[in-house]
Amino acid sequence: MRIDFCGLTLETPRITVSLWSPWRASALEHRLFEMVRTHSRLAQEQDADEWRIHLEDPRTWRAAQQAIVRVLKGWQEEAAGSGERRSWRWLFEGDSDLHGYDHLGEPATLWGFLRVTVERGGPDEPEKVEDVDLEGFGVRFWGEKTGVN
Repeated sequence: MRIDFCGLTLETPRITVSLWSPWRASALEHRLFEMVRTHSRLAQEQDADEWRIHLEDPRTWRAAQQAIVRVLKGWQEEAAGSGERRSWRWLFEGDSDLHGYDHLGEPATLWGFLRVTVERGGPDEPEKVEDVDLEGFGVRFWGEKTGVN
């Protein structure tokens, strides 16, 4: 399927949205995962330490992506009037050898993770900036299996 992600056009057989260590994940990470699950109307896979939702349709991905953005914009708006400024951005990660496989021998994939920033401080206070990586929530864009290893 061909999808658009932050201005990048990607060709991927499927996308997996994951929540790792659900018992340790933040409320924001849980909210993100639940909104994807709700908007995609797909059953989730649950292991002891990871929950996953597999998306294989561009429309489903678009709905999931919009749900993620709505949650993050709502999180930003929660700080309105409190003297706090909140922002977020995607971080991309991937690794591949010469043949397109990662360090575990699986086809190379691209991972998307979120980093949120909270800025505090007023006119008479020093500014405090805190970056937090949402390590419990991630989006995996699968690569095509080529049969070469």
